[in-house]
Parts: sequence; C-alpha cells; structure tokens
Amino acid sequence: MNHSPFPDPADLRRAALRCLCEADVAAKVAGVGALAAAWESGAMALDSQCELQASLSIPGRPPQPLLVPPREVKHRSMATLEGRAAMIHALAHIEFNAINLALDAIWRFVGMPMDYYADWLRVAKEEAYHFSLLAMHLQGLGFAYGDFSAHNSLWELTEKTSHDILARMALVPRLMEARGLDASPRTRAKLAQAGDEQAAAIIDIILRDEIGHVAIGNRWYGWLCQARGLEPLATFAALAVQHQAPQLRGPFNMEARRAAGFSELELQALLQEMGQA
Repeated sequence: MNHSPFPDPADLRRAALRCLCEADVAAKVAGVGALAAAWESGAMALDSQCELQASLSIPGRPPQPLLVPPREVKHRSMATLEGRAAMIHALAHIEFNAINLALDAIWRFVGMPMDYYADWLRVAKEEAYHFSLLAMHLQGLGFAYGDFSAHNSLWELTEKTSHDILARMALVPRLMEARGLDASPRTRAKLAQAGDEQAAAIIDIILRDEIGHVAIGNRWYGWLCQARGLEPLATFAALAVQHQAPQLRGPFNMEARRAAGFSELELQALLQEMGQA
C-alpha cells in the first residue's frame, strides 16, 4: 500500500499543484516539507513536459487575513506590542505568498531543465521555514496569522505573469523579492530598536536565504534571455512597463543585490534611474 501523501506515481509538478491548492496553512507548510523530503530522497519523479490544469482556485489560502489594497493596510507604531505584531504579521504574509509563488513556478511552466524545478522547490521549502519562524514568533506575542489585514501585491504580479515564464522570472524574484533585500536592513533596525532581538534574528535568516532566492530568479532569467536571444536589461525594462510592475524606490541594498547576481551594469542603471549615481 502506498502511504505517500502524493499520488502514485508521484510527480513533482502535480504534487506542487496540490500543495498550492491547499487552503489550510499548517497543511500547506507540512505538504511542502513532505514534498521536499520526497524529492531529496529520490522518491519523487519529474514530468517536465505535461501540461497541467488546476481543478481548484489558486492559491489555496485561509479566509483570514482579510486582503485589502496596500494603502488600506494600517500602519501601527513599533513602540507598541500590537505594532510589532502587525509588522511580524506583514512579513509572515509575504512569506506565505512566497511559498505559493514558488509552488506556482514549479507546476505552471513546462519544458525547463530539472535544475529549474529543484531550485524552486528549494525556495518553497525555505519560504515555508521562514513563515513558520514568523508565525511562531507572532504566537509568542499573543497573536496569530490572520489577525491583521494584509495586501496581495506579490500574488497579483504572479498572476499577471502566469502566461510567460520570462516575465515571471524577470518581475517576481528579480523585482518584487529583490525589494525585500532592500527593505530588510531597515526592518531589522526597527525591530531591534523596539527591543525585539528574536525578530531581528529571524530577519537575518530571511535575508540570507532571500539572497539565494533572488539569485535563482537571476539565474533562470539570464538562461531564458540567452535561449531567446534577448538583451537582459532592455527586456527587463520592457516587461516592467508591459506588466505595470511597481516602481522601485531606494535606498538599495547593493551588497545583497550583488550577492544575488545582479550585474554592475544593471546596478548602475538602477542608480541612474533613481538619480542616485
């Protein structure tokens, strides 16, 4: 009898879609862990060519938190316990969405090398770990994921780029997640200043791993540009306009961006665009 949580024969992309559709937070996190363990043990196959269809709405997510436009998310003082909890909640929501976008990158796009799917499974596993760290810390503060409202900007851009893997790699990891690299030092400083050293230590873990996630986006964006005979910088600029991607705002974490694989040419162009060169 097959006691695996995944279909037999187990396939990575089908299992990723199942995890993506899961609405229960704990079950989604556990499912990602089981999927990664099965892949690492060699118990999970990969069909990179099969066109899959989602039978449920995606992503699966709980009824709370309430999703509102970014401008309607309340900003609370970091001097209060509730304010710190709201900040941790916002970070947890980003990580929850990041789990979903990594799973979506696995199941949605066909015909990529095996390393592509393995890379995004690693991202899903690490995002689930980040979410768990933040959710546990939030619980220690007397709150839970879902207690505050949240916005959905990261997933909205994921949906906009669902038709083209080049646009997805360009704009989700390299733009949206790279914004997290820029924001991490300021967020960490605020939490440490408020006396929450445990939360600051979690931010250190997240930043370390997110550099690797953005690097994965850079790797596959470059691979796709080369395969399609496209110039990366001009293509990125055109895709950002086409998909109405959010405008980048400084200051930029140049050290983290370099570590994540952004070229000096691209970083210089970024500074010039912001008038910081």
